[in-house]
Amino acid sequence: MLIGEVARRSGVSTRMLRHYDALGLVRPTGRTVGGYREYSAEDVRTIFHVESLRSLGLSLKQIGQALQDPAFTPSDLVSDLVRRTEDRLAREQELLERLRAIDASAPTDWQHVLRIVALMRELSSADAARRQRAVLTRPESASVPAELLAEAILAEPDPHVAGALRWALARSGGDGVATLHAGTHSQDAGIRRRAVLAIAEIPEAPGATAVLTDALTDPDTTVRGHAALALGRQGVAAAVPALVSMVVEGVNDVDAAEVLGSLSRNPACTDRITTALVGALAAPTADSATRIRLTQALVEIPGTTAQEVLRQLARDDDSAVALVASALVGAHQDQHRGAGCGHGRSPHPRERTSPPSAAAATARPTCPAEPNLRPPSPFPPRSTTAISWH
Repeated sequence: MLIGEVARRSGVSTRMLRHYDALGLVRPTGRTVGGYREYSAEDVRTIFHVESLRSLGLSLKQIGQALQDPAFTPSDLVSDLVRRTEDRLAREQELLERLRAIDASAPTDWQHVLRIVALMRELSSADAARRQRAVLTRPESASVPAELLAEAILAEPDPHVAGALRWALARSGGDGVATLHAGTHSQDAGIRRRAVLAIAEIPEAPGATAVLTDALTDPDTTVRGHAALALGRQGVAAAVPALVSMVVEGVNDVDAAEVLGSLSRNPACTDRITTALVGALAAPTADSATRIRLTQALVEIPGTTAQEVLRQLARDDDSAVALVASALVGAHQDQHRGAGCGHGRSPHPRERTSPPSAAAATARPTCPAEPNLRPPSPFPPRSTTAISWH
């Protein structure tokens, strides 16, 4: 078979076939009387083998070794090809993300493009202080795509830099929720925590509440806590069980109690929250420290039920719980006197001094009516720790 026919059947150009011949990679078995290359069927099969190995990324030198050395084993070479291909794909993915970030910023000129590229370079620095400066010193007029900031938040291990990035994201005018939502599904709990914290600071962004609600079932306690506090401050009653659990577990329990108090300003939520706290107090697994935290949380809740529970706790068999409850009965009366189901109550010493967010100030929690919200007795009998109700 002459070279032209081989080229037509194999799809390899005559020029490349001559190159294979010169390298000794695929030499034609014979020559015609006129000196033309003549390939056998075996030669054609070898050409197909060469092309197959080239498609895997092997160089012609490596292909020659593979074809000519009977002892050649492909495992090491294939492993090296896998590593090099992964590296190349990672570089190309990084380039693609940079291009997408620039495209998302809707650049108006090349100076805008160069500013985005410079910011991305600074954010990839190994120096945390340099990364933080890049965020905080950005000119007010220099827009940055929210997706770029969201991706940087998810990758940022330094809490100070992450805080600066969250601040910048909140100012960016974009939402970045889609990127952060992907972060909430990461196997890395640290990434999920950063994602939820960032979403909590852009509560008005479309989809933010839904993502935070999903995070209430996260296996990580910290993630659940961040989501519960953020939702509770927005008036979302679905956060109540997680907030009560935070009080029980002693994880940001003061913040959780304050948010429960804010939610309880809606009379529709008051009984639900009180019942949840009472149930946790009566749980057989609740030790003295846990019951003290729950007792302190009751001070935040308006209404006669919470007041009566505190009075009964003042006679609790656990002297530490009784002492705390005795001290808080009067505080509860003073705090909620004339409050009208919690509205307009006087400030509690533990409350924040900074003004609430607009979302928290205007949100009205929705607590649909549920059966048996008010048990006949605030405390079911405890199986391990006796409670006297004289």
